[in-house]
Amino acid sequence: MSKTPDGRPGTLGGMTRIEQLYPRLPVRGADAAIAFYRDAFGAELVERYATPEGAVVHALLRAGPVQWAVKDGDEYDPAPPDGGGSAILALYVEDADAVGAAMEKGGATVRFPIADQPYGERGGRLTDPFGHQWMVAQRTENLTPEEVEERTKAMFAE
Repeated sequence: MSKTPDGRPGTLGGMTRIEQLYPRLPVRGADAAIAFYRDAFGAELVERYATPEGAVVHALLRAGPVQWAVKDGDEYDPAPPDGGGSAILALYVEDADAVGAAMEKGGATVRFPIADQPYGERGGRLTDPFGHQWMVAQRTENLTPEEVEERTKAMFAE
């Protein structure tokens, strides 16, 4: 693997070094989604671009070190059907119960209630009002991969 001038990993197998990766969530009602994510996650709006008619073509949000984008769904990037999108976003937070409650207050529906999990997390899954699923969790134990595997097998054996 090559190195950049500042010593960071460079290319891998001839591919360019990845500098950023974030999900883009097509939704029905991007401005409402922006408000939801601001209220539920404390996100800040970094940038927003719209057509002359007002359709959001790109809005970048940030909460702590995490970034994601939303846009109004269209013929090129359709919004998911109600009840679930094609991706599930995993969000680790300090207080899963508080974030889950804020999401529910904003109109999210609970798919799996937030609860203690045998694999060392407290978490659950909610679908936001725009059809995207969020696994909201906080780590409660520092387990080794072997311990997680053992507990996962036991969980599915029951």
